[in-house]
Amino acid sequence: MLWLIVAHFATACCAGPLVRWLGPRAFLALALVPAAAAVWAGTRYGEVAGGGVVTEHWPWIAALGVHLSLRCDALALLMVLIAGGIGALVMVYCAGYFSSGEPRLRAFAASLTAFAGAMLGLVLADDLIVLYVLWELTSVFSFLLIGHGAQRRTNRRAALQALLVTAFGGLVMLVGFLMLGQAAGTYRISAMVAEPPQPGGLVSGGVALVLVGALSKSAVWPFSFWLPGAMAAPTPVSAYLHAAAMVKAGVYLVARLAPAFADIVPWRAMVLALGAVTMLLGGWRALRETDLKRLLAFGTVSQLGFLTLVVGDGSREAAVAGAAMVLAHALFKAPLFLVVGIIDQATGTRDLNRLSGLGRSLPWVCATAVLAGLSMAGVPPLFGFASKELTVSALLHGGAAELWALAAVVAGSVLTTAYTLRFLWGAFAAKGGSPPLEPVTVPRGTRTGARTFLPAAGCALCGLVLGPGAAWLDRLVGRYAAAFPAEGPPLHLALWHGFGPALGLSALTWVLGALVFAAAHPLGVFGDKLSQFDGDQVFARALWNLERLSLQVTGTVQRGSLPVYLGTALVVLLGFEGVELAVDKPWQHLGPPRLFDSLPQLVVALGVSTVGVLCVLAQQRMKAAVLAGITGYGAALLYVLHGAPDLALTQFAVETVSLIIFVLVLRRLPARFPRQNRSWRPRRMVQLVFAVAMGTLVSGLIYLTLAARVANPSGPELATATEHENLKNVVATTLVDLRAWDTMGESAVLAIAAVGVTSLVYLRRRARVPVALPVPGSPGPGGSRFPAPLVPGSASVALDDTGARRAAVGRLDAWKLPARPDALQPRGSAVAPRRTWLAASVTLAPEGRSVMFEVMARLVFHPIVVLSLYLLFCAGNLPGGGFTSGLVAGLAVAVRYLAGGRLELAAAAPVDAGFLLGLGLLILTVTGLAGLLLGGSVLASGTVHAQLPLIEGFHAASPVLFDTGVYLLVLGVVLDILRSLGSEIDRRMERERAKKAREGQERRGGQEGAGS
Repeated sequence: MLWLIVAHFATACCAGPLVRWLGPRAFLALALVPAAAAVWAGTRYGEVAGGGVVTEHWPWIAALGVHLSLRCDALALLMVLIAGGIGALVMVYCAGYFSSGEPRLRAFAASLTAFAGAMLGLVLADDLIVLYVLWELTSVFSFLLIGHGAQRRTNRRAALQALLVTAFGGLVMLVGFLMLGQAAGTYRISAMVAEPPQPGGLVSGGVALVLVGALSKSAVWPFSFWLPGAMAAPTPVSAYLHAAAMVKAGVYLVARLAPAFADIVPWRAMVLALGAVTMLLGGWRALRETDLKRLLAFGTVSQLGFLTLVVGDGSREAAVAGAAMVLAHALFKAPLFLVVGIIDQATGTRDLNRLSGLGRSLPWVCATAVLAGLSMAGVPPLFGFASKELTVSALLHGGAAELWALAAVVAGSVLTTAYTLRFLWGAFAAKGGSPPLEPVTVPRGTRTGARTFLPAAGCALCGLVLGPGAAWLDRLVGRYAAAFPAEGPPLHLALWHGFGPALGLSALTWVLGALVFAAAHPLGVFGDKLSQFDGDQVFARALWNLERLSLQVTGTVQRGSLPVYLGTALVVLLGFEGVELAVDKPWQHLGPPRLFDSLPQLVVALGVSTVGVLCVLAQQRMKAAVLAGITGYGAALLYVLHGAPDLALTQFAVETVSLIIFVLVLRRLPARFPRQNRSWRPRRMVQLVFAVAMGTLVSGLIYLTLAARVANPSGPELATATEHENLKNVVATTLVDLRAWDTMGESAVLAIAAVGVTSLVYLRRRARVPVALPVPGSPGPGGSRFPAPLVPGSASVALDDTGARRAAVGRLDAWKLPARPDALQPRGSAVAPRRTWLAASVTLAPEGRSVMFEVMARLVFHPIVVLSLYLLFCAGNLPGGGFTSGLVAGLAVAVRYLAGGRLELAAAAPVDAGFLLGLGLLILTVTGLAGLLLGGSVLASGTVHAQLPLIEGFHAASPVLFDTGVYLLVLGVVLDILRSLGSEIDRRMERERAKKAREGQERRGGQEGAGS
């Protein structure tokens, strides 16, 4: 099962190149993955229907009882068939629905495929935490899919609304999961259902919170408003996510937990009451809609309330009916949405007041819609009739609560029949006073009718075939219902149960539904008078008021003063910690502190303290930055004296990179700190007092923390574990093997921080800086001609700092670069070319060049790169590691930048920093998943031993690959900072100088004109 989920996400990664290569036809290839899931489920049908269960299990966070567990039983198999089968048909539909010029089609294809994988994993998950992760993934991918047309405000608003509602419900549900897992002693869903926890306040609260998450996902009142708004999404999204898949996640969760918690307060009250209200309100609103897609959306809301009511009832008979109804709903609602997409493409409208006579123009589409609509209305011999008949029969045999629910179901079925007739009449009937609307002619090669029609017809025909063949599914749905306690003779899924009350109530709903449809106009007017506001308006007003309140609060507390923010945090920390220390007095039982172990430590500590005082007293910013760096180097010396060369090496590299960053930033600041007037002196005294107090507090806390240790140090155990792996470097082995999870998380945070820094510098888009290269084809020195443009389709070469024109930068060595960058000479000219290693350094102003530094850069660049690789691969037994080696490699690139400028930086690193960040994270993730597949747990280490002809025996360990990912990520961070704080500031300074030069020329020209 895991391979199916991984295949979906792997295919999603390949969706972009496939769409670029095949266009919309790529969806035909992508459809093979969900189709494979449906086929796999079909092959397991006999085993699961017979009582078997397919399971897979891997430890994940074993200490917390969280495992990557997958389980396919009857209910999960039914949902896999829906998610895989409908998903494959929808992707085939996409191949005909989208044109080759559709914007952002690659992202859409990737998101849709990944969503199918997340939905598949959600229904197969047998662990609450794993289910929650996949639950939130479906919300994220639905946000991306709803917001596909991001240029339209409606799509952006609908996507944000859906994300906020479902994510809020998901967070509430997570708390409920934790409460239920704590009460049950396990997060394993199957174990929790088999042995439910004892009823109590913790369980009741957890059940209520879980239901909030499930109801918000399935658009049950009061969370119904987000689903109609999501109809701004493309039709395939509506057919898959909002009819067959994502909105069923909440219904699935209710059905999954009902055997264990249906009798727990407040389960039945919430499920039955809110399900009934949603069914009635959604059906009533559908009668007032004129847009076919919104009509179906409110009908979907009504049906979701119906499904929630049935699957959450908690009886065996209702469980059989609910499982069958889940499948029936997917088979009739998905084709109806697909039909709406066909009508919209064919006519350019979905307004039922403008549509007329399409039944004759599109007879096969009309027949498909009629089949699906009749199944939705519960008309025999369609599968919708069989499932609804079983639902009515189940509720008839229940208690008082079931009878009230039955009344709501009958009333909702009347509305369902009415809006079904309204849909079919509005879409295909010839209306008096309206001329027949002929489908527009679609240009050949842009859409394919069979690709859009066949998926819709396939779903509708499945509903027709499964009506007489309903007994085929009885074993499967009966197997799911076996988990519920039996009360009376069991009900079986079949098309015909004979004449009885259930059939009579169904006939009554058809008659009353037809009457309601006939009176739809006066009822619609009456409904408009009753509805003064709806949930969407309430949400919009609440969101606006929240934004306004947040702006007011932010404007009050966020004044833009960094000293105020820092001072507030320090005052709070100093106050709380000071009171705590004064009350508890933890130092009473501690002995006197040992100030130092050796005389060199004391000397270094005093030196660092002295430099720290000088840093505070410094008046020049550069001096202060250098002195601050010296304190960091002093700390590295203390690490050396303590016998920690790894930490010392890392500290040296970090301080060097930090110092370079300081220098780059200080170029945009005045050379000296602002002079202090007399009014600033009291403020400076306050700052001095707080600084000394905080320094004392932090020093004391560190001492207390170290002196209060009662447990044995973990160092000896780490050393033993490292020696067990035949390694010597405890620090590197701990980071990339024993505690690789921490390193992986810290690496992700580091990448996010780099992106944040870049985003702050590039307030707008990344700018491309033109370099004055000659126009291709223009006369060159010696009568030669310059070659074709380096960038196709442009008359000059545009070099940017992100490496997007790295090919052009890489070819700078093909020119002899004189002192002036605009006097370039091509190969083959009268003057023999001379290869210059620091080719871009000639673009610097003469006063900005240093011959000595350029010579040193040529000498040390390659040794530094080799040193970084040495530190990377020797980390197992010698000081080094991915973090340190990445910083050293970044220093090599920084040397090239400082010697040759921003263009030399682009030539030295002809890759985008984001690519290195992404590649590093990808290597870390792949290494973790490889450990899961090969070692049984995430990030499990492994070693490969092999023989080579020349090298003979060698071994390759997975921690080295993990360290390589850290290396690339850190190098990407340094490169990103150099380009943002270095190259971007260079570019802005160049623009400012050029602007001043132009203004000076214009001023001189104006003066000369006035003088003449």
